[in-house]
Amino acid sequence: MHSRPSQNQLVGPIIAYRLTQMSRQEVEAMLGLQLQDTRFYQEVKEEGRQEGRQEGRQEGRQEGIAQERALVVRQLNRKVRTLPEVVLLKVQQLSLGQLEDLGEALLEFNELTDLEDWLSQLRWSKTGPKRPSQLNKNSVASR
Repeated sequence: MHSRPSQNQLVGPIIAYRLTQMSRQEVEAMLGLQLQDTRFYQEVKEEGRQEGRQEGRQEGRQEGIAQERALVVRQLNRKVRTLPEVVLLKVQQLSLGQLEDLGEALLEFNELTDLEDWLSQLRWSKTGPKRPSQLNKNSVASR
C-alpha cells in the first residue's frame, strides 16, 4: 500500500523554487502580505543587523590600529628622524598592544638605536613579533 504525498509535500518544493526566482514585490503580491510584517522577515533583518555590527566593529578596530600605527610612526620620525625601511616594516607589524607600549617607550628615546634596541627585545617569528617586553627605562635614560 502506497501512502499518498500530502499537498504540502507536493506544493512546498514548487513554492520554494518559485520564491527563489521572485522579487520581494512579486512574493508580496503572490502571498497578499507585506514581508516586513512577518516574523521571518524580522528574524532575517535582525541577523543582518548583527552581522553588520560585527563587521563595523572589526573595521573600526582595523582603522583604530592603522591610526595608532600612523601616530607612532609620526612620533618616531620626529624623535629619531626618518626611519629606515627595515625598522619601519618592523613597526608596521606590531600589534595594538605593542604599538601602545612603543608609544610610551618612545618618549624616552634619544636616537634610532634606542628604537632598534626596543624592537630587538621583541621575539620575532615569521608571522610578526611575539611577547613584547619593554626596554628597561633606566638603560635608555642613562644614555
